[in-house]
This record gives sequence, structure tokens and C-alpha cells, in this order.
Amino acid sequence: MKNIADYRNKKILVLGLAKSGVSAALLLHELGAIVTVNDQKPFSENPEAQALLEKGIKVICGEHPEDLLDEGFQLVVKNPGIPYSNFLIEDALSRGIPIITEVELAYKISDADFIGITGTNGKTTTTTLIYEMLKEGQKNPLIAGNIGKVASGVAREATADHKIVIELSSFQLMGIREFRPKIAVITNLYEAHLDYHGTRENYVNAKKNIYKNQKEEDFLILNFDQEECTQLAAETKATVIPFSTEQYLENGVSVKDGYVYFKGEKVIECNKIVLPGKFNLENILASVAAAKLSGVSNAAIEKVLTTFQGVRHRLQFVRNFNDRLFYNDSKATNILATRMALTSFDQPIILLAGGLDRGNGFEDLIPYLHNVKSLIAFGETKEKLLKTGQKAGIENLHAVNNVEEAVPLAYSLSQPGDVILLSPACASWDQYKNFEIRGDIFINAVHKLV
Repeated sequence: MKNIADYRNKKILVLGLAKSGVSAALLLHELGAIVTVNDQKPFSENPEAQALLEKGIKVICGEHPEDLLDEGFQLVVKNPGIPYSNFLIEDALSRGIPIITEVELAYKISDADFIGITGTNGKTTTTTLIYEMLKEGQKNPLIAGNIGKVASGVAREATADHKIVIELSSFQLMGIREFRPKIAVITNLYEAHLDYHGTRENYVNAKKNIYKNQKEEDFLILNFDQEECTQLAAETKATVIPFSTEQYLENGVSVKDGYVYFKGEKVIECNKIVLPGKFNLENILASVAAAKLSGVSNAAIEKVLTTFQGVRHRLQFVRNFNDRLFYNDSKATNILATRMALTSFDQPIILLAGGLDRGNGFEDLIPYLHNVKSLIAFGETKEKLLKTGQKAGIENLHAVNNVEEAVPLAYSLSQPGDVILLSPACASWDQYKNFEIRGDIFINAVHKLV
């Protein structure tokens, strides 16, 4: 860790706690900053704030005082989830106070190079694949960000011999100033998080920050199956490495004659790859690019791709029981994610879906339901989903109370060779605290089948 003097004796506000806020506050305190933490949770219910107070850090809890910034702060470190429409953030901007996220702190203190991954879909799978490939290739990777540990905590441990593989959200990327990954990946760009960003343009611009500080000696890996991503190649100073599932790229990563190629070099036979789906192939190509640029051997890449069965809750293979294949895609909290899951299989599918009702319909799913033989719906949206299934011509439609009930029913409706897929197309909050709990309940129910 670099013992930098950039923050020494500076008054810094850490806005919002959670893991990243706690880590940022402790790090800044250690670097000699005069730190104040402000969190909305009451102090009596806030063990993180209590622990920081014991360290000598000033904490203000239970509210965001309107006059807080009158204390003369020189920097705000913002929890990524706090929108820029927050009155304190707007006040800071009007006063010209810089606003960063904890990722920027991690970069400032790190002795290691970063491999940064962003995009709308596939970030977690791509991040995990790159980490596993570098690990198999003995490149000393550490994993950070939305997956794994808080970035600044990882950066504390990193040496120049490490590589930090970090998943980055648009929220985090809005708060960087100097962050410069050696390798950056943009998996894809779709419309998302408009409630936070306001417009698609703002969302895409946040994603673009991943390469704004890169130079010619750095690399930007882009999805050339998307015109929007292709156009980014003209905007960056970095060396662009394109990937495509649809065209052969002599200077990138692509598929030809049943093999994955990197810059004309045959890397692995596609039939050996165990992750299903075209969108996973995109993630794989991006990961191969990052691994090859990091000096990982084809043998190490092949070892990972022939054994890696997916990130938990993201089209995760759970079990083959009596020739029925069970997949947990609980992270599919929107229609787009479920569409992508459905296109991953040629076999007949029994689909388990439903959850929080956000007021939208599901008609966009209809073209992707052609090989769904049965639909089992649960949660607030179950009636909407059943109506959608009816419009799609699915004859076998069922409503159940929850995921646990859905699993044995799905098995009873299935035949050998079928895929039983949990891909809810909805958030979990109507019945479950998060999608992880929903997915774990599915997994447990699958393993109870006898």
C-alpha cells in the first residue's frame, strides 16, 4: 500500500456507511485525514458508526443535516448508491467540492495494476472468469468491487506482484477522477438504472469513465457485436481489443470453425466449454482477452473453461437429477436477463418465474418462450406471467406460493432431457430479502428431490 500524503490534514466527509464507507473512513483516518462520517441509520442501531467513533472518527448519524457542508469539507467520499440528486451531493457540487467513490481511494493507494470490468450484463461472470484464469495461470490475482471484498481493503493487501480484478458499476464509475485500469472491459451496453442516471446517455457516459484516463499502453476490451460499443473504439486512447461471437476478428477474440481464437491463435475448442448460452460466450471471449493480455497460458484458460459452471445465482448449474438439468438464475431480476437465459438452451424448458411487481408487463418475453413447455409462476407478478404464458401458447401453466413449492411441481411436470430453470424476470423483495436467498431456497429444494 502506498502511504500517500494526498489526504493528510484534509477535512473529508464520508457520506453513507456500509462496507465501502467503513473501509474508506478507516483508510482516510490512517492516511492522516480529518474524517467525518454521516449515515442516516441512528447511532444506537449503527455498530459500524460506533466502531468508527471508538477509533476517534467523528460520526453524525440519524439524519443528513442541511448545514453539514458548512464545516468546510475539501472532499466527499460518497456511497455509490446515494444518487447525485441527493441534496447534500447537489450542495457539494454547487460549492465545488470534489466527490469520489471508494474505488478512487483504492486506486490511489494501490501498488498493483487494475483490471476493471463494467457493462450492463455479464460483469460478475466476466470478473470471476478473469480472476479464475489469472489464478490458474499463477498471476497473483485479487478480486474486488461488487464481487468479493471492498476495493480499498483489497488495495491495502496488494503488492506490485498482484493484479486487482475489479467489477465496477456505473454508480462507482461516476465517482472516479484518476482511476486508470491497465486493462478495461465493457461487456455490453443496454438501458439500465435510469431511475438513478435519468437518461441512457448519462448511464453510458458513466460507463465510459472506465477508460477516460487510459493511455496507449493500456487496453480496452470492447464488444464489437454492439454498434454502440464499436463506436467507443474511436473515443479512447487505449489499445482496443475487440471481441465478437458473430464475426471473425484477426486482431481480437472471436469464434471460427468451432474454436475460440485470440489474434489468430487457437485457444480452446468451443465444445469443451461448459457454460451455456451465447451471452456467456461473450463473457468468455472478453475474459480470454484479459487473460491473454495478462500472460495466461492457453492450458490455464482451458482448465478454467472446462470446469467453471457459473457464478452462484447467475445461470448456475445446480444438479442433473434423473436426466433433468436444474439451473439457478435468481439474479435475473429483469426481463432482459430472463430473455438471455431462455436463449441459452435448445432443450424443452420448465420456467420458474415471478416476484416483485414494478408495474410492467411481460409481453417482451413472448418471442423467447417458444421452447418453454411449462410455466410456474409465484410472487406478486404470478397472474401477469400466467397471462403472458397464455398469450405465448404455453398450455401447461401453474401458480404456486413460492419457489420452494415450484421445484417439486416442476420436476413432476418434467421429462428426461428437460431443463428446469429458475429465472424470475423480477426482483425478489416481495417475498425474499434478496435474490441470493431466493436462489439458495431453489438450490436447497432441488437437492431435496429424491
